[in-house]
Amino acid sequence: MRSSVATIESQSDPPGAITYRHTPKSPGAPRVIVAAAAESSALPFDPITALDRSVENRDRPFLDIVSGPLQARLANSADDLDAVQALRYRIFYERMGARPLPDMARLRRDSDPFDTICDHLMVLDHARGAGADAVVGTYRLIRREAARLCGRFYSAAEYDISRLVTYPGPVLELGRSCVDPAYRARSVMPLLWSGIAAYVFYYEIALMFGCASLPGTDPDQLAMPLSYLYHHHLAPPELRTRALPERYVDMRRIDPGSIDPERTLSVLPPLIKGYLRVGGFVGDGAVIDHQFNTTDVCVVVKTDLVAEKYSRHYERSRESWAKDNWTKDNWAS
Repeated sequence: MRSSVATIESQSDPPGAITYRHTPKSPGAPRVIVAAAAESSALPFDPITALDRSVENRDRPFLDIVSGPLQARLANSADDLDAVQALRYRIFYERMGARPLPDMARLRRDSDPFDTICDHLMVLDHARGAGADAVVGTYRLIRREAARLCGRFYSAAEYDISRLVTYPGPVLELGRSCVDPAYRARSVMPLLWSGIAAYVFYYEIALMFGCASLPGTDPDQLAMPLSYLYHHHLAPPELRTRALPERYVDMRRIDPGSIDPERTLSVLPPLIKGYLRVGGFVGDGAVIDHQFNTTDVCVVVKTDLVAEKYSRHYERSRESWAKDNWTKDNWAS
């Protein structure tokens, strides 16, 4: 269902142009988006009552981006969460060969305890109707305040992220990204990135991080990309995560002189390339994730290091956010 907030769209916008619908912040306004409480067939879905969103404003999303029939917004109901989990199951388990736990296989839903305390960014194709079939892309967003409700960030199961947890300023963990294969050549990923940019701006996020995956679980088969990432994109010491000792896989697998940086970059998974293009670094050590049939690296992005192409997504001007004359040009990539 589309949001009821007003649409700001120029009459001269071409078909498919990205337009933005949002509720600007006002002084003293609540700043947290919270889903409404409801029952779910996959997981119990509770509102984040420990955070600072007032009850009367819980159904008013600030993030709503439209491009033709596609819409990017935050999940705001149990049905939304169920649709997100259904898409993740189809991609991770049915297409990529991940190994579901028994309850996941029975429900055909990818789920874990973090789902109930985080925000879920989703892209819907309204040409496909309503319900779970309309969700064609998603990203999971976990802020520090939400992670406290679970006692940790998701990445802490693979990496020592203590330097990121204590980083001054708001931090955001990104994860569970996936896009319906039929939409990978369309504008779904740019819409997800635009949604993340709006979220980063709204919460004044200083640092983003999360686990990104290379396909397969044999580090020797991934020697070139792992070595390239270590030797060309290793995070500075103050931001450097390290794989937990019992899970640590050395990324330095071939001599750096034998690496063709341009060629190796071109064959990296699109998501990792995207992080690198916005100034991302990787931590020390890879981690084998047998459940998901992947080899993970920890990516860190300082939002003030965003490449020039994307810097408009992360502008810090409070005055610009409050203006009412938003158009597609504000967020063009």
